[in-house]
Amino acid sequence: MVTFRNNNNLRRNNFRRSDRSFKSNGDRSKFGPGYSSNDNFQRKSPGRNNHNAPKLIEKYNNLAREALSTGDKILSENYFQHADHFTRILKDQEISRKSKFISNNHIKNESSESDKNNSES
Repeated sequence: MVTFRNNNNLRRNNFRRSDRSFKSNGDRSKFGPGYSSNDNFQRKSPGRNNHNAPKLIEKYNNLAREALSTGDKILSENYFQHADHFTRILKDQEISRKSKFISNNHIKNESSESDKNNSES
């Protein structure tokens, strides 16, 4: 019978080396000045799959209708809430697109007006 040596200690020592500078540096705090302030925090896109919001709205509405047809009112309400959530996300995305579009047009109009004023002078 072949007996195997227990190599757990060797593996653990290889895995947890103490010579890693980012682990052994005790003077740095995990929550330094860069992480403690949430004043200006804003996500790029709130949540994942937001680019598929119309598809997800349709998906959850279909699931809700299916749950209603089987008689599960609670599950259908859950799916309707999910659909409502993605409807709100889609609405927020459209509002942000419109505001960016308006601000970009405003900037272009100002620059074209300044070009006209400069050419008239």
